[in-house]
Amino acid sequence: MGNAEQILVIVLAATLALFLLLAVVATVKIIQILNRLKIIVEKAEKLANTAETVGEFFKYTAGPAALGKLVSNVTEAFRNHKHKKD
Repeated sequence: MGNAEQILVIVLAATLALFLLLAVVATVKIIQILNRLKIIVEKAEKLANTAETVGEFFKYTAGPAALGKLVSNVTEAFRNHKHKKD
C-alpha cells in the first residue's frame, strides 16, 4: 500500500469514527427527548381525564341544578309579588 492510500485510510477511519460518535450522541439525545415527551403526554392524558370527569359531573348535575334554580326563581317571584300587594 502506498503512502497516499494509507493517508486516505486514516482520514476515512477518522471520519467514520467521528460520524459514529455523533450518531451515538444524537441517539442518546433523541431517547431523552422521547422520554420527556412521554411524560408530557401522560400529564396531558391525566388532564384530559380530569376535564372529562368534570364535564360528566356538570352534565349529571345540570338538570337538578336547573330545577333548583327554577324553584328559587318562582319562590323569589312569589315573595316579590306578595310584597308589592302589601
